Amino acid sequence: MGSIEIKEQPQRIVVLSHGALDFLDEIGVEPVGVVKQLLPSHLEQYGDKKYQALGSLKEPNFEEIFMAKPDLIIAEGRQAELYKDLSAIAPVYMYQIDNSDYWKTTQHHWRVLGDLFGQTEQVEGMITKIEEQFRAIESETKANSMNAMSVMNAGNRLSMFGTNSRFSVIYDELGFETRESKNVESVARPHGNLISFEYVADAQPDVIFILDRQQAIGQGNANSAQFFDNPLVNSTPAAKTNKVVFLDSAAWYLTAGGYTSTQIMINDVKQVL
Repeated sequence: MGSIEIKEQPQRIVVLSHGALDFLDEIGVEPVGVVKQLLPSHLEQYGDKKYQALGSLKEPNFEEIFMAKPDLIIAEGRQAELYKDLSAIAPVYMYQIDNSDYWKTTQHHWRVLGDLFGQTEQVEGMITKIEEQFRAIESETKANSMNAMSVMNAGNRLSMFGTNSRFSVIYDELGFETRESKNVESVARPHGNLISFEYVADAQPDVIFILDRQQAIGQGNANSAQFFDNPLVNSTPAAKTNKVVFLDSAAWYLTAGGYTSTQIMINDVKQVL
C-alpha cells in the first residue's frame, strides 16, 4: 500500500470504516456512501437511504463503490487485501489503527484527515480533550497500582489480551498494570491467548474488562453476564468490588479510531475508578 497525493479537498467520499466514519462525523464531513452493516447506535443516521450502501466491512460492494463516483475512498485494515482493487476506482486512504499503539496511530489519522478537510484547529482541540482524560485516569490508576485483565469471549471461548492488542490503550495510556496467572497455563494464539476461568481465578485481577465479540458482530445474546457469573470469577477482587465491566462492543471492536468511540471507551473504564 503506497502513498497517495490529493491536490484538492475531496467532495465525494466513500467510507468503508466505522472508525473513520465516526471521526468524519465529528468534524462535519459528510460522505456519499458508507458500509451500513453493524453501524453503532451513534452512527445510525448513516443508515438513511441518502447514503449509498457499500456492502459489508469484510466484503465491500465494488459495483456500488464505483457507482458512487468517489474522489476518495477511506478504508481500514479489514480491507487491506482489497487496496489494489479499490485504488483502481479512486485514491484510497487506509485508516488503519495499530492495535499495539492505539492512541498514536489514532492521532495520526485525525491530523491527516483534519488537515485535508480544513479542520486542523478542531482536531487539535479533540486530541487535547481526550489526552486530558487519559492523563487524569492514568494518574488515578498508577496512584492506586491498579491491575486489570482484558478478556474477550466468543461463544464459550475466552481469550486474554495485553499491551500489544486492541486493549493496549488500557495499559499504555490509562496506566493499568497487566495481570496474569502464575500457576495456570494459557494457550498462545495470534489473536489473544486462550484461557479458562481457572486462569482468571488464579490471576486475581483488581479489574476485569470483558468484550463480547458475538455481540459486536451482531450475533450476541443476553447470556454474557450469566456466563461470567460463576464461582471462579466471583472469587476475584474485581467481582468482589463490582469492577467487572462489560465494554461497549461496537466502540472497542468495530469503531476503533473514532472520536465518539474513544470517548465511550474512556467512559467504560471510568466505571472502575
